[in-house]
Amino acid sequence: MIVDERMVTYIRSLEVPESAVIEAIEQEALRDRVPIIRKEMQSFLKVLLMIKRPMRILEVGAAVGFSSILMSEYMPEGGHITTIENYDKRIPIARANFKRAGKEEQIDLIEGDALEVMHGLEGPYDLIFVDAAKGQYIHYLPEVMRLLGSDGVLVSDNVLQEGDIIESRFAVERRNRTIHSRMREYLYELKHHDQLQTSIIPLGDGVALSVKRSDI
Repeated sequence: MIVDERMVTYIRSLEVPESAVIEAIEQEALRDRVPIIRKEMQSFLKVLLMIKRPMRILEVGAAVGFSSILMSEYMPEGGHITTIENYDKRIPIARANFKRAGKEEQIDLIEGDALEVMHGLEGPYDLIFVDAAKGQYIHYLPEVMRLLGSDGVLVSDNVLQEGDIIESRFAVERRNRTIHSRMREYLYELKHHDQLQTSIIPLGDGVALSVKRSDI
């Protein structure tokens, strides 16, 4: 855990419940051990959406649709979300969740490999939320930059790998070393990309918040 566990517990204790259907989907995902955004990340996204007011959102990594549904509650009326998922077992669950939440018109789910799907999309998107295979973030970046509009916001979740990101690659389990090195490369690119202004925040499992500069 990046932040002291007692502090996280306290912050989470202040949260206000969402609608019954969102709360139910969250509990089902936790029960089934489906990775979804943490409570503190949920709050961060809600505030960000109300500040940015994006009309077009692209989400890379739908899982069971929880974050798409949550975001749809806090984006402007008439806004639309496109979300991508490649895991066959989760796709029908996500579609069913969109239906039970009454979000079928507001959220489109595209099945397939995220990079291949992005190749076929047209921007600009006002906000792109990346929450998929962590070792692929660096490969997504060129397409993300193509699709992200001027002054658009990129949110990259789970970038600090439970704190392992600061460790030497030899201190990380062998099976995680490729992901570790690719994530470090991704964070370096976000911070040094001449079209992005990025803040890396130790929230949840780490979030990188980037804005595509309009003056370049």
